[in-house]
Amino acid sequence: MAEKSPKKLTSWRPYLKSGERIFIGSNAACPNALISELLKQAKHFQDVEVVHILTLGGSPWSQQKYRQSFKVNSLFLGPGSREAVASGIADYTPCFLSEIPSLFSDDILPIDVAVIQVSPPDAQGFCSLGVSVDVVSAACRNARTVIAQINPSMPRTFGRSFIPFNSIDAYIEVDEPIIELPAKAQDDVTLRIGHNVAMLIEDGSTLQMGIGRIPDAVLKSLQNHRNLGIHTEMFSDGLIDLMEKGIVDNSRKTLHPGKTITSFCMGSKKLYDFVHENPHVEFHPSEYTNNPSIIAQNESMVAINSAIEVDLSGQVVADSVGSRLYSGIGGQVDFIRGAAQSLNGHPIIALPSTAKNGTISKIVPSISKGSGVVTSRGDVHYVVTEYGIATLRGKSIRERALELIQVAHPDFRDELLRQVREHYWVPDYQVASSTRVVELGDSEMVKVNLKDKKFTLRPLRASDERILQEFFYSHTQETLLMRYNYGINRMSREKAYSLVNVDQTSDLALCIVRRKGPKERIHGVGRYYYVKEGNFGEVAFVVRESSRQNGIAFELLQNIVAIAKLRKLSRLVALVKAGNKPMLKVLKKNGFTKGVSEDPLEIVMELNLP
Repeated sequence: MAEKSPKKLTSWRPYLKSGERIFIGSNAACPNALISELLKQAKHFQDVEVVHILTLGGSPWSQQKYRQSFKVNSLFLGPGSREAVASGIADYTPCFLSEIPSLFSDDILPIDVAVIQVSPPDAQGFCSLGVSVDVVSAACRNARTVIAQINPSMPRTFGRSFIPFNSIDAYIEVDEPIIELPAKAQDDVTLRIGHNVAMLIEDGSTLQMGIGRIPDAVLKSLQNHRNLGIHTEMFSDGLIDLMEKGIVDNSRKTLHPGKTITSFCMGSKKLYDFVHENPHVEFHPSEYTNNPSIIAQNESMVAINSAIEVDLSGQVVADSVGSRLYSGIGGQVDFIRGAAQSLNGHPIIALPSTAKNGTISKIVPSISKGSGVVTSRGDVHYVVTEYGIATLRGKSIRERALELIQVAHPDFRDELLRQVREHYWVPDYQVASSTRVVELGDSEMVKVNLKDKKFTLRPLRASDERILQEFFYSHTQETLLMRYNYGINRMSREKAYSLVNVDQTSDLALCIVRRKGPKERIHGVGRYYYVKEGNFGEVAFVVRESSRQNGIAFELLQNIVAIAKLRKLSRLVALVKAGNKPMLKVLKKNGFTKGVSEDPLEIVMELNLP
């Protein structure tokens, strides 16, 4: 049998019939010149269903004037298709990106014609799908007819990105630039979110992230990380710098070591030039890159996705604003679940705390009417805003609410706590959300390395009630006697709450914690109680016995002194048991001297502040 020879396209009529279904290539590889030729012949067709995910170039086929010829069924909305769905002339079909290929192969959405954009064939007769392999690969494999726009400007990408030229039925040749997607300017809020997300990322982690301000901000915050890997659905400009500097080297990946794995890329011409014939970047179909069981084979997998709003139980709205459909499910759930199954994985939802110039909170008591839940409350491990990290895995609804209120904008925290009582049980003793320690910065978290161990210094918060209890019950009787000056053997939740829910604008309560996945453990607590008469603070601190000799008390006291100076306190005072030599040593190292004591068993240590 003679090998099929692709033909130059002169008319669409031999290849497409009314009532059939066509697939349009994705993202920056949308074959806009080829589609323009189809639209010129639109009068010859009726009721053709057009299926696609996100496409760059305006989606002209979704315009009202083509309504009789084409009916759009979008699997992910963007400019053009979003407005068409809102006006009722197009449909949106929600589906996980990993499962879209099976819609084609299982004849749920059988494809008659796949319309794609590729590079010219190489010496072996293979064209490259270039910057979008994603669901295009499956559409080509399952379509009756493949029509291609052959573009010499299309990068030749490696991986599972090739299609034999002789499997194409018809084509046109058009040399035009690949559509670029300009990076959005960073702002202070997104940079703070990026900083907070980066605090959850360890050296050697494998990352997934999308495009936009928040992913770019995360990438900017990874300059001091090492040996990072990439397994993502989308490759963006922000990764180029990290790869060129060797920060992303894929050396510690447990799946495809040495390779950056993606399914499509969108960005600048610099990005397209970077991936062109780059052997270190492989493009694979979405049914592979987005398969949660494949994703999970990457140890320390970190998935970073965004949201439109998150309710106080952890439900994530990501594809709609109320009942107005905005984008799509995409790969969010695929990667959230894959990261959750990964050894030491971190599924993260990152979003600004407010919208509309700070007038509305994106952390809400319950999801807005008409909104759809993309990621369930059971899937969410971390929610990150510019105000910190909320850890949800293993937390009760009440604990989740307190965690999420803590990362909401301060202007909305008290109202959120009031409203949460209308939906969930909250004890009467929980009366207000924690105030802030502004001297620690907006995120109120500082990474510290003590004796080659990584800790985080931050304020005690209302949501720390339970872990403060655990910290208390870790102490020996000797520690309790030295710290509390009397025998105490119980820390009720009410008492713990009173110790963590501090008015940090007058008093100060700091802790040093270590995080293992979603589990935080307190290793030291330091505080002062403000005495208005005399304008001084009474200092106290305690360190977990197993963590002593790591410099935790010294680090806590240094920060307490620094903040007290910024607040213009006149002095700090510590009342210490005479036998508490470790505490006396730390105080002396920080400049405290002995004062006058009326109790022979107690030593007064003082530090005058400039």
